[in-house]
Amino acid sequence: QVQLVESGGGLVQAGGSLRLSCAATGTIFVINVMGWYRQPPGKQRELVARITSRSGTNYADSVKGRFTISRDNAKNTVYLQMNSLKPEDTAVYYCNLDGVWDRDNYSANYWGQGTQVTVSS
Repeated sequence: QVQLVESGGGLVQAGGSLRLSCAATGTIFVINVMGWYRQPPGKQRELVARITSRSGTNYADSVKGRFTISRDNAKNTVYLQMNSLKPEDTAVYYCNLDGVWDRDNYSANYWGQGTQVTVSS
């Protein structure tokens, strides 16, 4: 019954910015880790950034200093602010929630549907 709704993707020129959002709906009590992954064309899915319930963060080396992950626990929403975008950031971006205590599960993992980010040179 938990659903993730992603928004904010699109087409942007190199050097530009985008902000992704992922809102979780349903009866949710706790979300331990919220994260963003991406899958470039023809490549495997990779971690971009993650944030714990205590706001500890991890970033892929390729995005450090350019991307910022944040969360709003009251809204069960995670954000990814992406600045200084590069063509190599082009990918489908997926929201992920891990360690979710909801109405039906004690520690579930959920994925969003994905949102396309395209950075032109």
